[in-house]
Amino acid sequence: MSPLRLGFVGAGSMGQAAHLRNYAALEDCQLAALAELRPELARKVAQRYGVARAYATHREMIRQERSDLDAIVCIGPFTHHGSILPDLLATGLPVLTEKPMAGSVAIGEQLLAKCRAAGGQWYVAYHKRSDPAVMWARRQIETWKASGQMGAMRYVRITMPPGDWIAGGFTWLIRTDEPYPAGQADPAPAGMSGGQFKLCTEFVNFYIHQVNLLRHLLGEPYRVTWVDPSGVLLVGHGSSGVTGAIEMEPYRTRGAWQEAAVVCFEKGWIRIELPAPLAINHPGRVIFYTDPGDGAEPQRMEPQLPWIDAMRQQAIHFLKAVRGENTPLATAEEALEDLRIAQQWLDLRQNDVKK
Repeated sequence: MSPLRLGFVGAGSMGQAAHLRNYAALEDCQLAALAELRPELARKVAQRYGVARAYATHREMIRQERSDLDAIVCIGPFTHHGSILPDLLATGLPVLTEKPMAGSVAIGEQLLAKCRAAGGQWYVAYHKRSDPAVMWARRQIETWKASGQMGAMRYVRITMPPGDWIAGGFTWLIRTDEPYPAGQADPAPAGMSGGQFKLCTEFVNFYIHQVNLLRHLLGEPYRVTWVDPSGVLLVGHGSSGVTGAIEMEPYRTRGAWQEAAVVCFEKGWIRIELPAPLAINHPGRVIFYTDPGDGAEPQRMEPQLPWIDAMRQQAIHFLKAVRGENTPLATAEEALEDLRIAQQWLDLRQNDVKK
């Protein structure tokens, strides 16, 4: 297969550390073009990662490169997606963006309509779905569901205390003294106050990964049924009635990252421990316990997972998706459901605050 030619938009911290370094290391793609508003940063980043051409804006890159590109990776503030993504989605090329897809349901719906009209495919970078631990657990969950040996799924809990999410991942970052581009921020949705929009934006910025991961582990849609007035706990129920919970900032750590998920069945459980998002070559950990009864010996085991981090594997999965292969990547349609979950959280949180 000939290498896929990628256009890259955004060479900031996440663009370099979470995405560019990974695509540059893969043999089946070529970094054909880079768009970055800071000219010195664009030049230095293009030189380090072997990007053929650098452009000042994404529009200029599209004009010059559209016919030669196979896909686009756009890594920038989600609060500016409404002004940047329409041009990229209109190309009809596969596009990968960081999470969340937008800052509001309204903007997300507009962008998804633009993508559908162009006949393209839009993937949202929920990298945890590409972690070897999550992939292993997801396969085991489906096996237990199909066999019924562990009984019914009862409960999924995700805990995400803030901590050192960078984990040294910015060590080789290229920096310049150029000011950060202001850009055009997306407006707040009609009928939502500035304070409500700020609260919702903070929620999706910090916890939309967990909102998406809960659905992924449940294997079905869910709705938010209760929100702790203090904001620590979100409770939801899947379409089959399974209970799910997200614990948000039950405590803080400074030099560690202690994110975890537990998936409980009647006769067993699976625990996932996830590494810091920018930890390099470090997969998550899975421990599972089975006690099926009928004389079978209870077992507690931990599989050995490959030494690849979720960000690197996510890049591999995007290339596979561009080639038409199945991957665990989240589509824009599912990412829009995450924003609707955030809206449900906001509605219940506001009711509790008013009380």
